[in-house]
Amino acid sequence: MEFQESIKGWAKTETDDYMFSVYAKKPLNKASIAMWSVLLALLVITVYALGSMDNQNINIVKGIADTFHNFNLMLLHPLSHRFTWLEAIYEVWVTLGLAFLTTLYGAIIALFLGLLAAQNLTSKYVTNIVKGFIAFIRAVPTILWVLIFAVAAGLGSAAAIIGMTFHSVSYLTKAFSESFEDLDRSVIEALKASGANWWQIVFQAVIPSASTYLLSWIFLRFEINFGNAVAMGAAAGAAGIGFDLFMASGFYFDLQEVGMITYLILACAIVLELISVQMKAKLHQ
Repeated sequence: MEFQESIKGWAKTETDDYMFSVYAKKPLNKASIAMWSVLLALLVITVYALGSMDNQNINIVKGIADTFHNFNLMLLHPLSHRFTWLEAIYEVWVTLGLAFLTTLYGAIIALFLGLLAAQNLTSKYVTNIVKGFIAFIRAVPTILWVLIFAVAAGLGSAAAIIGMTFHSVSYLTKAFSESFEDLDRSVIEALKASGANWWQIVFQAVIPSASTYLLSWIFLRFEINFGNAVAMGAAAGAAGIGFDLFMASGFYFDLQEVGMITYLILACAIVLELISVQMKAKLHQ
């Protein structure tokens, strides 16, 4: 037994020495120099920021104690002095409505764009144009799209729905097109050989074959849009439970109400996740 352990220890030592020698002899290239330069710059900026930060003589011990006290109020004593639980649930339904409309509009538009973006269904020229356009939309965060449309349409639900729909379209178009591209090319070629036109191929082969994946992606995006709708309620004045959370935390500083709203949002997210799991299980069956 001692002999085996000594052999294992010797082998591990030899392996470590070999790996060290390999990495030690590895020459520096431009990529590694750039990576280490960026890491060093970030380290210097972080140290400088922490050193020059004005803490206004805050008592760290008192700050930690106040933090625990605030968490105690939020999580252990949730209560609202401005509205009832029924009114809070109604606001959650408003937020769910925003997420549903955004997902519905985004899925309808993304379905057609996904067909145009699939390489096995359209020409390479059209595919590149659609994917480039979608990549540009996806590169801009959802909150920025909402704020852009808030300038044009004014703060409210309309700006939130349009801005969230833009990002939903880009997200679902990429997901749908990849699902369509996974379809066996021999099926499409067989339908073309039998005289089927493009629309017949799409509605008789492509969409039925990818329907399970499409519904999964749509529901996943619905969950994402619910979280976005909560944030947009505060950022764009889109009403719903997000606006109440913003008012309670930023204006009234009612920590008990913040805790109540947080529990409602968490419960809704858990219910959505359970529904998603059940739907996916049934679809796979």
